[in-house]
Amino acid sequence: MQIKRLLAAAILLPPFYFYVMKLPGSYFFALLLSIALLAMWEFYSMYRVDALMKGAGMVCGGCIFFAAYLTGDPLPYVSLPAFMTIFAIRLFGRREPGSSLRDISYTILALLYIPCLLSFQLLIRQLGGPRWIIFLFGCVWIADSFALYVGKGMGRRKLYAEVSPNKTVAGAVGSVVGGAFSGWLLNLVLVRALDPWKAALMGLIIGTTTIIGDLVESMFKRDAGVKDSSTIIPGHGGVLDKVDGVLFAGPILYWVSVAAGLME
Repeated sequence: MQIKRLLAAAILLPPFYFYVMKLPGSYFFALLLSIALLAMWEFYSMYRVDALMKGAGMVCGGCIFFAAYLTGDPLPYVSLPAFMTIFAIRLFGRREPGSSLRDISYTILALLYIPCLLSFQLLIRQLGGPRWIIFLFGCVWIADSFALYVGKGMGRRKLYAEVSPNKTVAGAVGSVVGGAFSGWLLNLVLVRALDPWKAALMGLIIGTTTIIGDLVESMFKRDAGVKDSSTIIPGHGGVLDKVDGVLFAGPILYWVSVAAGLME
């Protein structure tokens, strides 16, 4: 399993870096939209959402993402019409009212959870440039790696066994330390916009937020009775498994950066 994880990372990380750093913003939008739609598909599949509502959710998710890209608003006004459209599709698409709340709730939750949260990365790139995207993903992935290896080597006490039995307190500490280290390192070699202590603090905040994002997805997977959102990435699970931390870390990075005057 560890070999598969390392191999997948070695294959995927260099192309991701050059894709984000060298290509225009429209390419990043296309990549992020693809990630959002794949993650939504996995979420709907976990909860066995029927084809009608799955299709409605993914179309509305794409519209929300396009609106966020065009307007620069992470929660565009098109979100409310999208929700209303989903209500109407469920109303007229299936005459049986039974399970309507369940169908609508799962469909709309996926929109809020995935495209709305991911869309903050469009603003980060527009306002701060591609280096901040690498900073975000680098902090999240390094924090995840620290959590994994510190947890496996030193973890004894469970962090939140009811939601994620394999996560430990030591692993959570590893995520925080890994986030702080990666924030300092990535600022030093790439961003160069913060003093070392502020960069480490930013990374620490991201590493802490990553834990929450990871636990939220674990909560959903445990509720749905699955181990991984899918098996599309060998050794890593699904797309949603890889972006669960960054779903929460993206908005946090944006809000902290705006508050600190790093992005206007």
